[in-house]
Amino acid sequence: NLVRPPTRRPVPSLPRTGSVRTVRRRPGPVSSDGTVTSVRTDWHNARDIPVSAGKFDIEDYTLYLVDFMRALGPDIHVIAVCQPAPLTLAATAYLAGEDPSAQPRTLTLIGGPIDPDAAATDVTDFGRRITMGQLEQLAVQRVGFKYKGAGRLVYPGLLQLQSFISMNLERHQKAFSEQIMRVAQGDASDHDAHNRFYDEYLAVMDMTAEFYLSTVERIFKNGEIAKNEFVVAGKKVDIGAITQVAVKTVEGEKDDISAPGQCVAALKLLTGLPDSKKASHLEPGAGHYGIFAGKSWRLNIRPLVLNFIDANSPKKPVIALASSN
Repeated sequence: NLVRPPTRRPVPSLPRTGSVRTVRRRPGPVSSDGTVTSVRTDWHNARDIPVSAGKFDIEDYTLYLVDFMRALGPDIHVIAVCQPAPLTLAATAYLAGEDPSAQPRTLTLIGGPIDPDAAATDVTDFGRRITMGQLEQLAVQRVGFKYKGAGRLVYPGLLQLQSFISMNLERHQKAFSEQIMRVAQGDASDHDAHNRFYDEYLAVMDMTAEFYLSTVERIFKNGEIAKNEFVVAGKKVDIGAITQVAVKTVEGEKDDISAPGQCVAALKLLTGLPDSKKASHLEPGAGHYGIFAGKSWRLNIRPLVLNFIDANSPKKPVIALASSN
């Protein structure tokens, strides 16, 4: 019996930061020709999770990724977009040490803060400047009684959105002013470029307080991933233990959230991986959003990611011999 060669099986690891619609729509269906079997990981809104379900911090997140990769098997290609990048790298390293046969074929890290200190941004400056006590006081709230997660401590999605918008306030003000004029002149529609963009950009959700606080403290302040000192469930994770998984990083030249240098820093941590299995790409002119959505993603980055996946996939069909009596 001739078994079809394995198709591409990308598994996008979605951010816990709330930009749900964008990543659901964009990185998942990376091909329209039927050659991609895509599996998306996703997270529930923290406000809808009862307090009785327990905590959810970056170690829990990492172990969930480990479980996902084990369940899906080794013939997968993992894509981590933005915030999940350091934790997905850690999950892969965890498997390299604990269960090597469950490692994915490739790992693509897109615009993630592997080493936040590699290039300063407003995000990294804020993380260094504020104390954890101040952050907890300013950013953490309890879920109201109208939701299933009543009483749970969260970092609300609206506060996240406020932070994102404030980084480019003039640009957003101009965009809405121009859209108001288009509406007044009858030139706007529900599906025009402005509404498509903001329909996704404004789609945020709450994250657990412990996830947000542990991200700031351990990824940004302490640099545990950047220093290869990350610990999960009491076990030290060694990124240098990754020796088989091909790794590619993607950065945007004008990314003001995860600036160029932060993500590609992953390749230096992969001390056990040959250079032939490392790749990087810097997208000219692209901002943070552009490296996983829009024209830059569709025309440039997506083909590069697919080529990287294909280059690190089996070249020949798998043959299964049927026994006969």
